Amino acid sequence: MAIEARIRELGSRHENLDRAIHEEASRPASDELRLRELKRRKLRLKEEMETLQKRLH
Repeated sequence: MAIEARIRELGSRHENLDRAIHEEASRPASDELRLRELKRRKLRLKEEMETLQKRLH
């Protein structure tokens, strides 16, 4: 189903952002602006996945 494929794609992007957040946060001089933007993008993906999940049920 197209919705399930989209959810998987978003999940993959969500995991990549999670890794990027952890990498940035572990740097000695992490960029707070970059961290904030990565977290914002990750939240948007999560919200979109939740919306699509609701459409499946």
